Amino acid sequence: MTSAWFPLAPRTAKAPVRLFCFPFAGGGASVFRGWERDLPPGVDVFAAQYPGHETRLAEAPFRELAPLLESLDGAIAPLLDRPFAFFGHSMGAVVAFELARKLRRENRAQPKHLFVSARRAPHLRPWRPSVHDKPDEELVAELRRIAATDPAVFEHPELMQLLLPIVRADFRLVETHQHVEEAPLAIPITAFAGKSDAVVRVDELAAWREHTSGAFALHEIEGDHLFVRHERAALLSAMGREL
Repeated sequence: MTSAWFPLAPRTAKAPVRLFCFPFAGGGASVFRGWERDLPPGVDVFAAQYPGHETRLAEAPFRELAPLLESLDGAIAPLLDRPFAFFGHSMGAVVAFELARKLRRENRAQPKHLFVSARRAPHLRPWRPSVHDKPDEELVAELRRIAATDPAVFEHPELMQLLLPIVRADFRLVETHQHVEEAPLAIPITAFAGKSDAVVRVDELAAWREHTSGAFALHEIEGDHLFVRHERAALLSAMGREL
């Protein structure tokens, strides 16, 4: 199970710090390929692969967060035997945050740092209507608007038919998730906002400050909602300084 969840994991994984990365809706582990080359020495990168995505295409994607966290927890538990940090982009930020809170509730090892990007703070109400239950045409329009998919994919109906159920399941997972208030985490949180993000505002990223009793930092990165794909150098430079 561990290899299925982290297909790009280093073979030795002996670095003193482990960075677990959780992708956005519709995305997979390949988004984080090569990150270890741009991070400081001593950091191993473990990129999560959700069921139904990329190398796990034959599996059904999760449509709710709780069962996803349970399955992920079973895979990640053996890897938490040394200092680690979480990074999550958009949907991945929700996964990272809720997994950190699950670990705390169970009195287990906590990440040394939580990095979140392109996702409003969890206590804020959404200002955009949900799209997971909309017709395919509206879902495709949303994917175009937030540049969530390679433009070439839109020209191939067979690829879109493969992608839409996965994206719809991911959107349902985050859009139906209900935030439950708990005490702030006692770990540093660093938030990243895309300067041209049409989905999440900078002030919504700044509100993550309320979810830590430790240090908080906010960085604005050039790019749109999926700047994680195009502005890697700036993002990893800031993360590297924290790590």
